[in-house]
Amino acid sequence: MKKTLLYSLAAFVGLTFASCNGDYDDWTAPQGWGQEDAITLPGFSATVVAGNIDLANPGQDVKVFTLSEAALPEGTELNKTRMIITPTGEAVYNLPQTIEVNNDGAVDSTALQTAVVKAYGKRPEARPFKAHIYSDVMANGQALLVDAGEIDINVVPKAPFISKAYYFIGDFNGWTSDVTELVKYKFTHSGVDVYEDPIFTYTVTTTNANQCWKIIPQENIDANNVWAQGVVGTVRDGSTDTEGALVTENPQAGKFAEPGTYVVTLNMLDYTYTVTKVDTYYMVGGVYGWNADAASKLAFYNESGSKASITTQWTGDANLKIWNRDNIGNWDVAWGSVTDGATDAEGDLINSGANAFVCPEKGAYYTLTIDMAAKKYFWTKLDNQEPQAYTTVSLIGGFNNWGGDVDMQQTASHNWYVRHTFNAGTEMKFRSNHDWSSTNWGGKAESLAGMIYAAETGGDNLNVAAGTYDIYFNDITGKFLFVEVK
Repeated sequence: MKKTLLYSLAAFVGLTFASCNGDYDDWTAPQGWGQEDAITLPGFSATVVAGNIDLANPGQDVKVFTLSEAALPEGTELNKTRMIITPTGEAVYNLPQTIEVNNDGAVDSTALQTAVVKAYGKRPEARPFKAHIYSDVMANGQALLVDAGEIDINVVPKAPFISKAYYFIGDFNGWTSDVTELVKYKFTHSGVDVYEDPIFTYTVTTTNANQCWKIIPQENIDANNVWAQGVVGTVRDGSTDTEGALVTENPQAGKFAEPGTYVVTLNMLDYTYTVTKVDTYYMVGGVYGWNADAASKLAFYNESGSKASITTQWTGDANLKIWNRDNIGNWDVAWGSVTDGATDAEGDLINSGANAFVCPEKGAYYTLTIDMAAKKYFWTKLDNQEPQAYTTVSLIGGFNNWGGDVDMQQTASHNWYVRHTFNAGTEMKFRSNHDWSSTNWGGKAESLAGMIYAAETGGDNLNVAAGTYDIYFNDITGKFLFVEVK
């Protein structure tokens, strides 16, 4: 800004002020305006609008303050206005942020929403800021930066109500209204602020077709009234859609059309849901063989939600693809990477024109995790690259009077397989080297309904129902999987 303009305006209003140095630049460009860069004009100041600023309608302008334009000297006019907001509460981002404001003191709510969320997060509470207002005053085609003062504002970001916990209810648990029973059906969550992580998941197994469901918030549990206001459901009754909107106004029941195991994922910030049917996935590739028989003996072990994993030493060329159980042997629908021979630590999974992907470090021990809802894969290297090795791993239990061993086949390093028929329900364990003095594994399943099984060294006997099963076991992780053969 030219000093001649400053001095002439100063004389015009009869004030003294600190001058700017250099030519004027557009204030929207990055620069370090400070108090010494602006002047004050008598009577020209910002007055805060009373009450909290509610950002309920993103994209619309909201009034934050008013400017006393009548105090401007004759022959001048406002050009641009901005405010620099700095959090005054316990924020995660404490640095000032600049937001463009209309000369009437209105701001685009989307820009303010972004700034508030950056400072404090998404929780819809009144968040305090100190806002410093600056305006460009134009005279004779040149601009003067004018300080309109500081105001205190409180801004409420837009966000829907999110309960701290949710519970699944439906035909699969008899639509129980018993709170002590319903708490067994709690959605899993990371435990962080629900407005930072609004994702909740539940894995459910249904044995019948056309099983309906709804969702109960924690507040109803606390009130001991399952069907109080706040129940979450679908827009359309009996919807079998695998994704859609959630509502609390006249909530309807979603439905699983077929028996099976499903992962239900809620995004409560968007009030949407997805339903993913859990399948069994198998690895085909350089570790054990590029054929259907080899793949059927090397399964991924189910994790929570839509994830599954396998841990081994990635021998051979360490290349692989993935089949689900119904499509073993069908290369047209095999899952793989976008790029052939990809060695990235993580990547996208596709099953149309898929390519083989590769362990990042051939010969090393890694866990490969797949997320079939997100259609992603992840490699994690084991800290222990010399896990204990066993000559044999076998089944032993009541079915053979605890007096023999049904040996499993090691299909990949530390991964074991056998198909076995149990003529009646029984107890059993996995044990190594045909010897109780060696390692044995047992214990309770983490989630029998979710097909998530983890044994522990020396754990309790495992209960198995009668039937013929493909049985998989990993002696590093203790993960095991029973897949019934129909």
